[in-house]
Amino acid sequence: MQTVSQKNIFSEVHKVFSDYLEKHNQRKTQERFAILEEIYHRNDHFDAETLFHDLKNKKHNVSRATVYNTLELLVACDLVKKHQFGKQQTQYEKAYHYRQHDHLICDDCHQVLEFCDPRIGQIQTKIGELLHFKISSHSLILHGHCERENCPNLASVKKNT
Repeated sequence: MQTVSQKNIFSEVHKVFSDYLEKHNQRKTQERFAILEEIYHRNDHFDAETLFHDLKNKKHNVSRATVYNTLELLVACDLVKKHQFGKQQTQYEKAYHYRQHDHLICDDCHQVLEFCDPRIGQIQTKIGELLHFKISSHSLILHGHCERENCPNLASVKKNT
């Protein structure tokens, strides 16, 4: 069940997307808004194929091309962030009203963890001031090896060390 806040967010993103499509002479289709809704019900990073299969499993009549094209539109209007975490498939996440955060990636199991440390924002501000540079965004990705017991590649990593 959606909370009032979730309904408000979806109403806002729906309007942002609708306005963007109108401004750029793009069609406002049921499929595009179904994709938007599916994304804004998620709380994870996802790739286009996973999104496509999740939509199909929920009986949405969307093509793979529609999913890919809609993701590009959503990135262009800042409703979705696109990430390239190393050699992995492109990953996406919702972006509207979500706090700045950074990522840890396990090079073994490819798990993506988010973290937020206000000191990073402070460093960004200070560097901008020192170098007379207006920083509009940043991306910090830390790679390593998780130490989860159930990491599928942990056994092979231990064996090789």
